[in-house]
Amino acid sequence: MDVVGLRDLVVPRRDEFLAELEAMVNVDCGSYTPDGVNEIVDMCERRFHDWGWTVDRQPAQIDAQRLGDLLIGRLDGSGGRRVLLVGHTDTVFDPGTARERPFTIEGSIAKGPGVSDMKSGLLTGMFAVQALRDGGIDAFDHITYVCNPDEEIGSPFSGPVIKTLAAEHDVAFVLEGGRENGDIVSARKGITDYTLTVLGRAAHAGVEPERGRSAIAAAADLTTRVQALNGRWPGVTLNVGTIHGGTRTNVVPERCVLELEVRSPVTTALEEAEREIERICAEPSMPDTTVEVERASWHRPMERTDAIASLAARAASFATELGFELHDAATGGASDANTIAAVGTPVLDALGPVGGDDHAPGEWIDLDSVVPRIAVLAGLIGLP
Repeated sequence: MDVVGLRDLVVPRRDEFLAELEAMVNVDCGSYTPDGVNEIVDMCERRFHDWGWTVDRQPAQIDAQRLGDLLIGRLDGSGGRRVLLVGHTDTVFDPGTARERPFTIEGSIAKGPGVSDMKSGLLTGMFAVQALRDGGIDAFDHITYVCNPDEEIGSPFSGPVIKTLAAEHDVAFVLEGGRENGDIVSARKGITDYTLTVLGRAAHAGVEPERGRSAIAAAADLTTRVQALNGRWPGVTLNVGTIHGGTRTNVVPERCVLELEVRSPVTTALEEAEREIERICAEPSMPDTTVEVERASWHRPMERTDAIASLAARAASFATELGFELHDAATGGASDANTIAAVGTPVLDALGPVGGDDHAPGEWIDLDSVVPRIAVLAGLIGLP
């Protein structure tokens, strides 16, 4: 069996794929819509059971009233690599979105909330494995498929589970949608978020302003100093995204809060930027002010290692056999692939169908890409 043979096994299931995709897209399942997320989880669980997987379903261990369940499927093979698949069951959309703009098909384009990010990707993983089974291919030790309910909010519940599983597997594939030009993703920037609380001294702004220390003025200077770090390290971006402080115009403000995001393609540069930010905060330029620093390192960078490059080359080779070109790229966005790469497991991302306008009203996928992308993923999972 080769990848062309796998494609031929996928073709008869295309209508089944589209019917399931329509059902999924027409469910509202924002991260904080647990009933909707669990409806998608129910669909995934039924398919796992129907196709012979064993299933572990876990309610959220944090924020349980607001998050849906984590679903983990496992399928054993005859021997070989341990393969991890990761997709997510949540979207960014509020309740009522699916009713306002349900699943539609216009020519070769399907639209609807979450169609690219990432309901079509969820199904791609399942149908790829089933193509292997239809072809009698089980040259893997086992496949573990994580259906993550909270990816769009940074995977606070599922992230630690994915990290643990990643260390127990030889290779991983994350099923975000392919880029608009068809690229898969071999590198992603890491992200660190800061909450910087500037503390000054309150005073009457008209009677004795000299006794005050303006936290807003100090925060403005801190913003300028932090933003000036842009360009110091290749690919590293820093952005003060929000700033709020003070109480009223006749009071010298004693408190101001900045929210800062840092992104970097390389771990060493991210760590250097973190140290410099914290040095600046420890040495405020205005006297009698201090800065409290709260750091949240959501994602470390996914760097394009030799092992990841080898996976990307193999995917491109399969695409060539199927008659199209496939390239890999770096992107500034983060995903569960960052978590996987951080433990050293080779991982490719954006293996779902080609699509675009994620998180926007025009979100779409190219239906002509569905079958070949499933075949490429099946080849990556199960062909020698």
